[in-house]
Amino acid sequence: VQLQASGGGLVEPGGSLRLSCAASGLTLDLYGIGWFRQAPGKEREGVSCISISSIGGTTYYADSVKGRFTISRDDRTNTVYLQMNNLKPEDTADYYCGTDMLPRTCTLWPSDYDHWGQGTQVTVSS
Repeated sequence: VQLQASGGGLVEPGGSLRLSCAASGLTLDLYGIGWFRQAPGKEREGVSCISISSIGGTTYYADSVKGRFTISRDDRTNTVYLQMNNLKPEDTADYYCGTDMLPRTCTLWPSDYDHWGQGTQVTVSS
């Protein structure tokens, strides 16, 4: 199982980025997928997640990103996206995607996730 996060970069406040989480070795719609971020000196925190399709594909967002970030899944390309709009300096962090292998509603707890990809760095600065 391999996950690869990509799409990070340097963006000015108010700008947008779309992160991608591509998978090999597993079909993403069979698992809950979460996006997490970790800033220097801070713990990894949940940003958003999407549940498995068979239980409705429900989505959740951290309060800090509600209304600005949108998670989605493309089953054709086996990729989960995180569209990030109106970015703020406090969104600066390394972003990671992870899989929850249990058939349950997704959560924003890192301990519920089993596999992680390499992160992609997001820097929001003028």
